[in-house]
Amino acid sequence: MATILHIDMDAFFASVEQRDHPEWRGRPVIVGSGPHERGVVSTCSYEARTFGVHSAMPSRTAYAKCPHGIFVAPRMAVYHEVSRQVFEILDRYSPFVEGVSCDEAFLDITGTVHLFGDARTLGERLRAEVWETCRLTCSVGIAPNRLLAKIASEEAKPDGLFLTPVEPEAIRAWLEPQPAKVLWGVGKKTNEILAHYGYRTCGDLQRADPRFLTRILGDSAAASILAHAVGVDASTVDSGEWEEKSVSREYTFDEDESDRGVVRTRLLALVEDVGRRVRQGAPPPRRARTGKIKLRDACFNTMTRQARFEIPACDDLTFRHLALELFDREWPPTSRRKVRLIGFGVTDFTTDDSLPAPTLFDEPGADAEKRARRESLAAVLDRLPGTHFGLDTPQSP
Repeated sequence: MATILHIDMDAFFASVEQRDHPEWRGRPVIVGSGPHERGVVSTCSYEARTFGVHSAMPSRTAYAKCPHGIFVAPRMAVYHEVSRQVFEILDRYSPFVEGVSCDEAFLDITGTVHLFGDARTLGERLRAEVWETCRLTCSVGIAPNRLLAKIASEEAKPDGLFLTPVEPEAIRAWLEPQPAKVLWGVGKKTNEILAHYGYRTCGDLQRADPRFLTRILGDSAAASILAHAVGVDASTVDSGEWEEKSVSREYTFDEDESDRGVVRTRLLALVEDVGRRVRQGAPPPRRARTGKIKLRDACFNTMTRQARFEIPACDDLTFRHLALELFDREWPPTSRRKVRLIGFGVTDFTTDDSLPAPTLFDEPGADAEKRARRESLAAVLDRLPGTHFGLDTPQSP
């Protein structure tokens, strides 16, 4: 039988801020946009959650619920460094670590439990080491499979450890009172459909007629949910290294903005911040093959446009050139529009240093020389205070 551990850092971004600002401990900390901006909450401390604040909530709503909250812009470089420290710890407890995000992971500890005596001892040792190294708490769930370990870590929150039963009948009994939405495959829409027909708990699903569920959900979804309702999950820990698939930033204007120059300037600030985050990320050096912009108008219509870089890049000048090319194409100087949100991002990363072979008309080595100059300039500017182009750095949405 497998033994799977799920670790979830408690209110990760907010906890880092409280750690680094002792005067904020025990107070409601809200990471995301400012209280009077049209962005959203990224995450918040448990103290803020008692007032009804939660992630993805508009910041203005969070302020209305918790006006005395401390609103903080995200510091992604700091969070990534703490995440790296946490994953270094996890690697000491199992060679099979599946990173789900920067603050969450599954570990297959089947082959290492005996080194610590039992699963509880291993889990408590891991939690203690995270605290000693990072001064942050985490919640741990341990179970025979990934699904149950994930549910168990939620039971443990905050700052706890929970072991599920291991025998099938005991697992079934433990799951019975749990709400159906804890199961993978039961999102908001599916949960509403199930509730409409009286299936609100895992126990309701355990007693359901499979033929009826198939009729309302389809063969695949019904079979998967019925298996999960009794704790059956065949998925395994994928120990391939987790990494960011893209880096992007967005800015929501306080009022719909019709001044093209203002929006363009804000875009350049976003480009600069994305560049910094790409160069600070792991694994270095990474370069993006694709860049994209996002525009959302006053009617909430969203347009995205993307293009490939001539050669993979991580410097601001290359990012800036592509961003402006896409922006000018979609918003030429003669057009009129109002914009609510502007965004820029890069994706499709590579760590391959090789360059496309030069054509007959290319100067040999020109691409490599140009990239080296631009990356050297970006590295120098990264070490200087302030911004690269004299632009105000926007608050994170």
